[in-house]
Amino acid sequence: MPYKSIFDIIPLMADRTTDRKSSKPIYDEAAIKTMSPLEHIRLRPGMYIGRLGNGTHVDDGIYVLMKEVIDNSIDEFIMGAGNRIVIKLENNTVSVRDQGRGIPLGKVIDCVSEINTGAKYNDDVFQFSVGLNGVGTKAVNALSSWFHVKSFRDGRYFEAFFKQGILTEKHEGKTDEPNGTLTEFTPDPEVFGQYQFNDDFIVKRLNNYCYLNTGLTLEYNKKVFRSQHGLLDLLDREVEDNGIYQTVHYRNKTLEFAFTHTREYSGETYFSYVNGQYTSDGGTHQAAFKEGILAGVKEFFKKPQWAPQDVREGIVGAIAIKVQTPVFESQTKNKLGNTEVRMPIINEVKEAVVDFLHKNPEAAQLLNQKILTNENIRKKLTEVKKIAKENAKKISINIPKLKDCKFHLGQTGPHADMGERSMIFLTEGDSASGTLNTARDVMTQAVFSLRGKPLNTNGMSMSDMYKNAELYNVMAALGIENGIEGLRYGKVIFATDADIDGFHIRILLLTYFLTYFEDLINAGRVWILDTPLFRVRNKSVTTYCFSEEERDNMMRQIRGSEVTRFKGLGEISAKEFGQFIGEDMRLIPVTIDSLAEARRAMNFYMGKNTPERRDFIMENLV
Repeated sequence: MPYKSIFDIIPLMADRTTDRKSSKPIYDEAAIKTMSPLEHIRLRPGMYIGRLGNGTHVDDGIYVLMKEVIDNSIDEFIMGAGNRIVIKLENNTVSVRDQGRGIPLGKVIDCVSEINTGAKYNDDVFQFSVGLNGVGTKAVNALSSWFHVKSFRDGRYFEAFFKQGILTEKHEGKTDEPNGTLTEFTPDPEVFGQYQFNDDFIVKRLNNYCYLNTGLTLEYNKKVFRSQHGLLDLLDREVEDNGIYQTVHYRNKTLEFAFTHTREYSGETYFSYVNGQYTSDGGTHQAAFKEGILAGVKEFFKKPQWAPQDVREGIVGAIAIKVQTPVFESQTKNKLGNTEVRMPIINEVKEAVVDFLHKNPEAAQLLNQKILTNENIRKKLTEVKKIAKENAKKISINIPKLKDCKFHLGQTGPHADMGERSMIFLTEGDSASGTLNTARDVMTQAVFSLRGKPLNTNGMSMSDMYKNAELYNVMAALGIENGIEGLRYGKVIFATDADIDGFHIRILLLTYFLTYFEDLINAGRVWILDTPLFRVRNKSVTTYCFSEEERDNMMRQIRGSEVTRFKGLGEISAKEFGQFIGEDMRLIPVTIDSLAEARRAMNFYMGKNTPERRDFIMENLV
């Protein structure tokens, strides 16, 4: 009898490969399995879409599925076919309708179900495409409980319906609809579990699509997205009035970039894209962009001795390129690997920067002043760093020590994947850190205990931060003193009590990272540990609840139950806590939708007391 999904096969595989007498796996011919592409996608979805997740993180699989379908429609626009894409989301079902050329009717089924099938291998048909491997839409189909594709082409249509990647029905006929493709799907709960789409993540991605494709109109649940000035609009949104000079903006057929400097001494911020794909980890194009800016500034001011960090400190920039054959370092396409793009980008950016500075002498003067200010701050910081390191050595006994793990980010060799899985918990007090230290996995989980509440760093200079032993040691423990490239852990996790004091510590830590290490948040490295508030149990059943609603539901389901309210992490036993920091730990990502909005919020909530802030407190005081 045919199996409905790969999940029906797994128990049978386990039965056949185990010696019931010895309980040891048997490695013989029967253990070797050949899977169909569909079975493999469903069994190993991470190979095709990266992480699974439940929708709480911007890179979770359900958003990747959505992106893969929209990318196909964007590719049509890039090739000059259609300038409007309508996207709908209702009851976890996604619908995408474009005005492109429409999939050739005789290949509709193949294009959405047969791996390594598509027109993206043909450079004449698709010149600047993200999807080059013939996998994306097939993965969407395979990982959906319901999938529907309908192509409209020259007065005719063809449509097909699938369940978990298996064709269930097909139709064709005449139509009055304009050319294009309609794709609808529902992510499969068997794969993704209980998930929920976050509108904010979707809106942010759609905004990015608009910035990268001027002239394209995107409609999402009747909300319209459109950009007239591309990356210039993106920079204006992120920087607002915080830029110190007019934004540099350059665009040609295959390259667009924009950048300016802000008043803060807060590192570098970049947004990079390849063929409309956001490359969150950068790559060769982003590195070349940085080199080009440096080369152009040095050449214009005739200052070859200027340090790169002084030139780029405080910069906010964006670059988008189009490449015929992009090479990404993974299927999720977060980092570009093409080396041939480096020198052309460097030269073009350098020439554009020199030209801009010649034409805008006022901007050149402001940039020169910014670089000199950066240099002065850096030299002062060098002295402060030296003193801070010496003081740290002297009082190290009084500082809570880092309980480190064995593997770290950047690990090479056979344990490289363990480094990416590494994490550090920033926790409050000895009680919580003691529980964490006992329950943790010493191979990949480290613990750093804070002494009470950290200092409010809003408005503080970098040198002031170095003078604070606690904050200095947090930075040293993470290895980010010289930039996030030195980060020692894959995740930085706030582990605080779920009470007022715990929330206050979270906010203070967020302020610290937003003030000095914004790049860490932009890179998706900062998280908040979600721990249970209640334990509901009787003699035979024990459950943990993360909200009062969950608690009430479980109390109705479990007869004769008793409820324990966890006042702090230290009240949870190490044995219990091990469950909450294991493979299924619940983490809340810390993300920034807009740099300007984040700064405004931080200044309002963590800045000096203003009449507006006092009024807000009085109105919301409980």
